[in-house]
Amino acid sequence: MDRRHFLYLTAAASGTALWAQRPQRPNIIFILADDLGYGDLGCYAQRQIRTPSIDQLASEGMRFTQAYAGAAVCAPSRCCLMTGFDSGHSRIRGNFGVGATRVSLRPDDVTVAEVLKTAGYRTGIFGKWGLGEAGTLGIPNDQGFDEWFGFLNQDDALHYYPESIWDNRTEVFPPGNQGAKRKQYAPDLFTERALNFLDHSANRPFFLYLPYTLPHADSELARDTGDGYVVPSYGPYSNKPWQAADKGYAAMISGLDRDVGRVVQRVKQLGIEQNTLIIFASDNGPAKEGTHKPGFFSSAGNLRGMKATLYEGGIRIPMIARWPGRIKAGQVNDEMLAFWDFLPTAAELAGVPYPEGLDGVSFAPTLFGKIAPRKRYFYWESHEKGFSQAIRIGKWKAIRNGGQGKAAELYDLERDPSEAHDVAGENSAIVVRLVKLMSDARTDAPEYPVSTSILIGQDTLAACPEVCSCDVDQEANGAQNGRTG
Repeated sequence: MDRRHFLYLTAAASGTALWAQRPQRPNIIFILADDLGYGDLGCYAQRQIRTPSIDQLASEGMRFTQAYAGAAVCAPSRCCLMTGFDSGHSRIRGNFGVGATRVSLRPDDVTVAEVLKTAGYRTGIFGKWGLGEAGTLGIPNDQGFDEWFGFLNQDDALHYYPESIWDNRTEVFPPGNQGAKRKQYAPDLFTERALNFLDHSANRPFFLYLPYTLPHADSELARDTGDGYVVPSYGPYSNKPWQAADKGYAAMISGLDRDVGRVVQRVKQLGIEQNTLIIFASDNGPAKEGTHKPGFFSSAGNLRGMKATLYEGGIRIPMIARWPGRIKAGQVNDEMLAFWDFLPTAAELAGVPYPEGLDGVSFAPTLFGKIAPRKRYFYWESHEKGFSQAIRIGKWKAIRNGGQGKAAELYDLERDPSEAHDVAGENSAIVVRLVKLMSDARTDAPEYPVSTSILIGQDTLAACPEVCSCDVDQEANGAQNGRTG
């Protein structure tokens, strides 16, 4: 057991007393979409895909305009969500590590489920995990979850009529999908298990993590046929003059919306909605799969890029929080927050401590109309298509794609949210400072090796004027003043 884990367990033991003094520990439900773009929901200006249940969730709560995923692809993004570290410090920083092997969480990694269990929460996950392989200690049951049903990794999660799936520690074989039959649709299985979990948890605090696979395509099928969007039917899109892949994508999102509505309705039926926080988000931006392109539905809104890129379209996500009586309805909030902020937030709401040294900061005050303290900068890195980094402070965002000799791009997101105009040439001092911070914001990980020369161009650092630090720090200080309207 390492020192960080020991300190956490010690703090958690003392935190039990804190929990006992809190009469109202909220239930927490986190619903995660897979590859849903910033512009794919009606409440985010989507006009062709129907999402009435999620739109209602937004109208009854708070809709965020500057919420960020942990990474631009699924596994590292989910790791940030579960552990409170950004992708410069998290255990899992890419879908694959060295030698195309998958990296799993270890016993010294502390998840939000483990933190909430110290407050007496019952914990369940139904859907796509992505943080631990079979035979490792990274599976959900060893990472704080009492109940688990779903796919361990992203490849298995491609199958919408799975022949096998995990039920806690046992691999099971849905009878409706054996012998080429297609009767048991994976998202339906997740929803049914989630509803059953709610039925059996309503009399005590619970944490329900519902990471759906919708609207992620079956990528293998998409490569083979051009259409990987496997749905029971196209529903209201059957007669649209669209290609099959686009109909399927829309049907997946509407199917997700229906399932969200079922969960919300069950919470109401159980009489627990006044003490239940529901958060909805996506794990990264929209993807190009087969013949479907994100531009068809303007899935990224007015943002540049898509999944696997560190431009806004790859990492800025839709995010909604609803808690009747606690979160004022109909709010639109433009404060910056990211996945690594969720663990501290959940811990604060539950009234228990959490591990020191996390990158996340609780956004609980934001939910209640107050200004939350913010980290000075947000950092992302990607290991999917070479090495890329991005960092944001206030309005400034720098992106560096590739290794030594690759120039950093700079964008003023207040004036240019679409990242159409690289202003690095006019702001060299700020660029140099942000490039330096890209190095300071990360630690090396043997599973994701990156040479120092890639992180910092020595010729660039040598030219760094002293004023650049002040300029950027001033922007960071200004970013503390989040606005709610």
